[in-house]
Amino acid sequence: MSIEVDRAACTGCGRCADICPGSLLALDESGAAFIARPERCWGCASCVKECAAQAIALYLGEDIGGLGGRLTVRRDGPLLHWAVRLAGGETKVITVDGRDANRY
Repeated sequence: MSIEVDRAACTGCGRCADICPGSLLALDESGAAFIARPERCWGCASCVKECAAQAIALYLGEDIGGLGGRLTVRRDGPLLHWAVRLAGGETKVITVDGRDANRY
């Protein structure tokens, strides 16, 4: 499991690099985020949740039943909108209240 960075959508804020527990993300000379060693990604999704530009997606591989989909997160105050874009183009959104995150 790994992440993908949409370099065109990246704003260069660096929050993803700051939050990554494996120190796997960095900003290149143009200011866009990248992951040099995606095979070392733990799949924790910290960077996905931190990215306000939705430029980072968690790849949901077939091996975990994701069938090649991508997961991004959009924050709206305390609400987290988890969007799963399936390989066929369909998107499903699950909204949770971040204040209740530990109750599930």
